[in-house]
Amino acid sequence: MRALFAGIFVLLSLPSLAADLTLTLPSGTRTLSTAELLNHPQLQDIDIAQDVAYERPMHYRAIPVAVLLDGVKASDHLQMVALDGFAAELPAGPLLQTTGSRAWLAIEDPAQPWPALGNGKPSAGPFYLVWTTPEVSHIGPEQWPFQVAKISRIAPVAERFPALMPAADASAEVQAGFAQLQKNCMACHRLNGAGDAQFGPDLNVPHNPTEYFAEGYLARYIRDPQSLRRWPQGKMPGFSAQVLSDEELRQLIGYLRHMAGRKAS
Repeated sequence: MRALFAGIFVLLSLPSLAADLTLTLPSGTRTLSTAELLNHPQLQDIDIAQDVAYERPMHYRAIPVAVLLDGVKASDHLQMVALDGFAAELPAGPLLQTTGSRAWLAIEDPAQPWPALGNGKPSAGPFYLVWTTPEVSHIGPEQWPFQVAKISRIAPVAERFPALMPAADASAEVQAGFAQLQKNCMACHRLNGAGDAQFGPDLNVPHNPTEYFAEGYLARYIRDPQSLRRWPQGKMPGFSAQVLSDEELRQLIGYLRHMAGRKAS
């Protein structure tokens, strides 16, 4: 998935080194080093059957994310920021679970570095959010941020970026589409100039994709961008039906179509 975006900065192509993880949570701000995390009392060996970044089974030394989230409640909203600027928006509830889909912070040992994500690319380290049994809670690929540098509790997207909000009288499908945008798109795209992403183009200004894709082609593009135009430098991943169901895809496109009439100046 987002491995396609790795390597944007030359710094990230350097050999893996010990790193720091910054936590900005209700209990305060603290910084934990690789060494501290590798000596954490709850460090465990875990196996991931189908790793999102590496697209194969992987073995990690990892800590349950829940033990790091001091003072965080299930209703809170978290953001994980990576070294390359990728910013994953995550509800805290799934991260705090101790059964079913369980979140882990995998820690890369500088003495045993992980494989590169591709030719000329860095690894997924120094810290990588991985999940065991992700299918139980329908955890999507954008909820596997890697090269994590900071975890923060922040205000929900709707509060931080009102320009993303649909109209108050928008249909339930449009409201559901807004939720799909937050889960699947905001790590890479802004809309109406609002958002923290640094990768993809704005989804509403100057033009919304529902305005320039012929009927049916936007859905095909989201499913497999390379099926519409083959471009070796294309970075957008496809979203399969296992990641984004047909109903969820319709909701997302419905939201985008709605927001075409709510452009920022």
